[in-house]
Amino acid sequence: MRHQVAGRKLNRTTSHRLAMLNNMVTSLLEHEVIRTTVPKAKEARKMAERVITLGKKGGLHNVRLAGRVVKDKDVLHKVFTDFAQRYAQRPGGYTRIVRTGFRRGDAAEMCILELVDRPAKPAAAEPASTQAETK
Repeated sequence: MRHQVAGRKLNRTTSHRLAMLNNMVTSLLEHEVIRTTVPKAKEARKMAERVITLGKKGGLHNVRLAGRVVKDKDVLHKVFTDFAQRYAQRPGGYTRIVRTGFRRGDAAEMCILELVDRPAKPAAAEPASTQAETK
């Protein structure tokens, strides 16, 4: 029995699971949206929320704690500057899981894990006319 044992094993060894989740959180914080399976998203969400909360608190000790998960210095800087300002008034709940259906190959339930309140991307610039005036 697994009474009071937190977290999912995800059919991986501990080192593989932690490395995978660290990479997923780093990708989420870098791109602000990732596509993954629901159990992985639920585990990555816990870590991402904790890192953003550390970013809001600020301070050297919290930078080092967040650096255990986020290995990329540029993304870590983004957490302590951009996300700290963006989520300053939000008491938690920085991520959203949107279920998108089932994967074709193995029928795993897929979802999109994204940060809430992310700025909308500007509309792509209109492509240049493909037909040049030849007449």
